[in-house]
Amino acid sequence: MTGAVAAASPRARALRRLARERGAVAALCVLAAIALACLIGPWMTGHEPERAYPDLRQLPASLAAQPDDARLAAALDRLAFRIRARVEAAERTGDALRLTLAADAPIDRRGLVYLPRSDLFGVPQVASESEGGRRLVLDVPVRRLHFPLGTDVHGRDLLSRCLVAGRVSLAVGLVATLVALLIGVAYGAVAGFVGGAVDAAMMRAVDALYALPFVFFVILLLVFFRASLGLMLIAIAAVEWLDMARIVRAQTLTLRERDFVRAARALGLTDARIIARHIVPNTLGPVAVAATLLVPRVILLESFLSFLGLGVQEPDTSWGVLIAEGARAIEAAPHMLAAPAAFLIATLVSLNLLGDGLADALDPRSA
Repeated sequence: MTGAVAAASPRARALRRLARERGAVAALCVLAAIALACLIGPWMTGHEPERAYPDLRQLPASLAAQPDDARLAAALDRLAFRIRARVEAAERTGDALRLTLAADAPIDRRGLVYLPRSDLFGVPQVASESEGGRRLVLDVPVRRLHFPLGTDVHGRDLLSRCLVAGRVSLAVGLVATLVALLIGVAYGAVAGFVGGAVDAAMMRAVDALYALPFVFFVILLLVFFRASLGLMLIAIAAVEWLDMARIVRAQTLTLRERDFVRAARALGLTDARIIARHIVPNTLGPVAVAATLLVPRVILLESFLSFLGLGVQEPDTSWGVLIAEGARAIEAAPHMLAAPAAFLIATLVSLNLLGDGLADALDPRSA
């Protein structure tokens, strides 16, 4: 009997309805995959997000190993110049390179350290020396590097950068949404439950904040404070709780006339306990749906502010910062815009589909 009651509970019915929403389930899987990739992916790409490869700048997306022959020759010429020598011959066989360096004066072997420092080559071994040290034959291991999404203007791996940026964008979306929920739910529940002049005054304050242009508000904050991730979180959370407050207030106005609220008053519970134990828990359905739809809006706001240079600042990065960098280099390297934009679009679409699915699953009129 207990199992039958549990199976017929509103939560169980909502979960069953959500499981039937294929779009919402697929969106949840995509979000889980993106979050997991952003969490552990940067350690699995083989590249540090800030590691630059000067000889591999603006590589297009490809599964081919780098450096290829053209970039290998350019890298050798650059490194030979630093060693104060010239490339006389270079024969590549798989991951091994037979390199011949020549110079007008004896070559200082200490300069060979530039080869492994480039991260394109391993530690060279001197196979032979002639002409009094002015000609060296080296056996140099060649590293095989992969950049599935290409590299940026500084030669940094774009996949690693997108995954690290996703941590910031998702964290901003979740933290700002959580702050907006805490403020909006508390504010709306108090306004709706107390009612009267207090409710009118509190909601007029909300209307006044609605009238304040968001970008102007952010610029005003930047006049007095230095742009930072924390400041952006404060700016977004300061305005995104307004919709939540209105949603919770509307629900509270209905709930405060219910019999269970009257019974709680008759038992002598204070208004604060009634709000915390009876009003707020019964608004969680609409709040959960609104929160799911609020996260993508916050992420989009963060991307918009970062695109304008008002959000995340170096050395941190986000999808908005990467999109801004890609927009500046769109003619020479369109992949720099496409990669972070694909992550952002996939996340926003998935969150919206999940929100729609939750709305249908939590609707008591659904079958």
